[in-house]
Amino acid sequence: VNTAWQRQMARNKTCNADLGVKDIEKYCALDNAGRQLINTAMERLQLSARAYHRILKVARTIADLENDSSINARHLGEAIAYRSLDRFNH
Repeated sequence: VNTAWQRQMARNKTCNADLGVKDIEKYCALDNAGRQLINTAMERLQLSARAYHRILKVARTIADLENDSSINARHLGEAIAYRSLDRFNH
C-alpha cells in the first residue's frame, strides 16, 4: 500500500482520490476495450458523470496496487464491481 501511495504522489503530486477532472483524463486513460467496458457499465447501471470519475480513480488505484502503469479491463471491472456493490448497499 505504501508503494502504491508513493507511486501516486510521484505521478500526481496527490493521491488518486483527490484527482480533478483534467488529471483524471491525464492519468486514468483507457484503451478501447476499457472505454467500451465503462460505457456499457454507464448505460446498464445508469451511472452519473461523478460515478464515472470515481470508478476511474478506483481503477487507477487498483492498477497502482498491482504496480501496473496503465489501467486494464480487469482493474476497471473490479472498480465497477465495487461501485455496483456500493449502490446495492445504499
